[in-house]
Amino acid sequence: MRGISGVTDYYLLATGNSPPHLKALAVEIARELDSVGVHCYRRAGTPDSQWIVADYLDIVIHIFSPATRLYYDLERLWSDAKRVGLC
Repeated sequence: MRGISGVTDYYLLATGNSPPHLKALAVEIARELDSVGVHCYRRAGTPDSQWIVADYLDIVIHIFSPATRLYYDLERLWSDAKRVGLC
């Protein structure tokens, strides 16, 4: 997102298959980032809303249900951003 958006450097998009799965993903991401000293600035959404967004300033993490991810289609919206692989 660097050079495209003034909001953040990176978006991380993830998909959970059910409300408990969305919650588990959000909890584990927060735990892992907290363990390395990266703390959430703001979080919105709930597992039941099918979209959780966590703002870590340099990275904004979106955790969607499959239908919600398809509906908002952030990959298309930000298609001119460079993709960075995690693995």
